[in-house]
Amino acid sequence: MSVRLYNTLTSQKEPFEPREPGHARIYVCGPTVYDYAHLGHARCYVVYDVLVRHLRTNGMRVTYVRNITDVDDKILKRASESGTEPTTLAARFAEAYAEDMHRLGNLDPDVEPTVSTHLQDIFDLVERLIDRDHAYVSDGDVYFSVESFPEYGKLSHRNLEQMRLGASERLDEQQTARKRHPADFALWKKSAEDAWGWDSPWGRGRPGWHIECSAMSMKHLGETLDLHGGGLDLVFPHHENEIAQSEAATGKTFSRCWMHNGFVEVDKEKMSKSLGNFFTARDLFDRMEPEAIRYFMMTVHYRAPLNLDWTLDDVGNVTGFPQFEDAERRVTYLYKTKQRLLGLPPKRIADGGTSGAAEILGFSAALREALDDDLNMPVALAKVAEFLKAVNELCDQASRKKGKASKETVDLARAGFAALEAELGLGAQAADEVLRRIRDRRAGERGLDAAEIERQIAARTAARQSKDFAEADRIRDSLADQGVELLDGPEGTGWTMTD
Repeated sequence: MSVRLYNTLTSQKEPFEPREPGHARIYVCGPTVYDYAHLGHARCYVVYDVLVRHLRTNGMRVTYVRNITDVDDKILKRASESGTEPTTLAARFAEAYAEDMHRLGNLDPDVEPTVSTHLQDIFDLVERLIDRDHAYVSDGDVYFSVESFPEYGKLSHRNLEQMRLGASERLDEQQTARKRHPADFALWKKSAEDAWGWDSPWGRGRPGWHIECSAMSMKHLGETLDLHGGGLDLVFPHHENEIAQSEAATGKTFSRCWMHNGFVEVDKEKMSKSLGNFFTARDLFDRMEPEAIRYFMMTVHYRAPLNLDWTLDDVGNVTGFPQFEDAERRVTYLYKTKQRLLGLPPKRIADGGTSGAAEILGFSAALREALDDDLNMPVALAKVAEFLKAVNELCDQASRKKGKASKETVDLARAGFAALEAELGLGAQAADEVLRRIRDRRAGERGLDAAEIERQIAARTAARQSKDFAEADRIRDSLADQGVELLDGPEGTGWTMTD
């Protein structure tokens, strides 16, 4: 393999070379489970799912760890507001998150650790930092001393003195009094006597946000990771702090490569609840095929912002998402092509040497080449479009009178679909089911009932059998006026919705 990835730490593309040849140890920051997964989560975890798929498809062993933050101030706040026990609330949203990731076509990580089950690992790491004079106890809290780590700021390329000034403006007098430096960050936060938390060597409380990822990643992957990933918003302070506390504790490089995906934006602003432009993945699952969401996430390079457009009605309600709708048309085309290829009658396939378009013969290699270059999914999708066009031309050739396609080319086309699934996680479902689901939903959006359409088609078939062609034509024309296109074939009549 010759995979090259952009390393945030060095600000350049570099060959991805695991410390142990052939075995990549990858950690990605998972969600804080106090709400449903939003589109930013969808983008992030699709990106790293493709990375893991690509490395594995091309022969590398990957140990993929993605955590669940089930201890956090946001969880406590939401639990208090809803009258729910915090661990119960976190477990419910963790389960919903897993369901959403599966619907997006993401593979499960090899290990999915939670903060609440790694408290002793966190205690051990914090005590290690205290023993090495990189952390200190202050009024029941434990803070990391940024001044004890000379390289602090190397990931985000920030100056400690600038951070001192910026942090001073954000902290109140009580916080300032407890810290030696305004940029020092909490490893352990004390709780009030009656507040939710755990007992620790420093009193009752809960872990700080940053320490959890260092403890869990090193627990499952060792003290040096090959790649640490997450969203661009995590570069500072989260990942900067992870480097500081991890390397201060071990004296070793924490991660050899740092990878960050760009934001999902709306009108050039980061998607957020405070701006009112926030959408969960579940908001869209009932409005479009989830695989279309996955497809759309790949249309822009992972490091660039992904800007989302929508259409509104006269009173400001969201009526559509043009980019997702276009992605669904492309997913539909993909599955129609797969359906045609797999449905080629054996009599239309001839033995003989390989013949056909280069887009079929070289598709797997072209896909691999695009992803080798810093996971360039837009280029990969362009190769997919060329491949699908060539497969349809192959099927057209086989469907002509006396036309046939070579078995070797058909086999390569089928292998191309297998590569598409393995590398990008696209086209993995049964084509008939996906196309039926999209068709029926689109009919419902137009106020049509799929079962009633089927009854009309049956009535048309009966009219044709009784040679009442006028009635058969009337039914066909009536359905056409409603956007229903009939597809007559040797096995009966199917239907689809026109655009």
